[in-house]
Amino acid sequence: MNKISAVLQKNKLQGRAALIGYITAGDPSPESTAKIADALIKGGVDILELGLPFSDPIADGPTIQAASLRALKAGTTPMRVLAIAQQIKAKHDIPVVIMTYYNPVFKIGTEKFLNAAREAGVDGFIVPDLPVEEADVYRAAAKKAQIDTIFLASPATSKERLSKIVDASMGFLYLVSRFGVTGAQSKVEDSTVQLIKRIQQAIAGKIPLAVGFGISKPEHVKTIIAAGADAAIVGSAFINIIEKNGVKMTSDLEETAKELKRATRKPLTPL
Repeated sequence: MNKISAVLQKNKLQGRAALIGYITAGDPSPESTAKIADALIKGGVDILELGLPFSDPIADGPTIQAASLRALKAGTTPMRVLAIAQQIKAKHDIPVVIMTYYNPVFKIGTEKFLNAAREAGVDGFIVPDLPVEEADVYRAAAKKAQIDTIFLASPATSKERLSKIVDASMGFLYLVSRFGVTGAQSKVEDSTVQLIKRIQQAIAGKIPLAVGFGISKPEHVKTIIAAGADAAIVGSAFINIIEKNGVKMTSDLEETAKELKRATRKPLTPL
């Protein structure tokens, strides 16, 4: 069993869902990312997702777009992101997942970059603009490097295509909870609850289900877990704290992670 699967299974046995925390590597500076990771992990984040800053992040809302811009201005490069991941992994025994658009991977060389990621201790990759139908070369390189390939499904994903995505995914399936881009929302819509239930029935326990996009509050986490999610992915809530970059940033990040993690206990009666 790989590290991502092991962490998800451990949480399940404890009657909890996993908390996956997203931050943009290099925001507000490459030097600060490891300290930010320390705070989130101390607060209870089970899997850390590092966003590789990119100039045209089409799936991301204003919050993460701004974080990417800050990271790029601070001189963050793809290889620097791997160095940050290695720094984090040297201190913490938790899975680290890279979220990146495919352009930087392709430009460096898919096999070269994935091998470097493996050497840095990276456990998985999420590439939102790489469709499963065009991912054979990438998947082969990832398998060779022993890195999980995590695909995304959305409200528009058909049953037939979902089956292909599930068969190609490792670690967990990333469910985009709603149409649109990333960003904190005021509440979890009923349509999201029904979507989670439908996807869980369709995947039939083949792979854990992680839900992201708009999940930012403990009550959001409770709702999606009660609907059947195995993990909650939270990004914008953390990045909003990082953007303020105040003297209490790390303590605020740790406390926010604690509040979100407390909300991951699975209810005795699902929704």
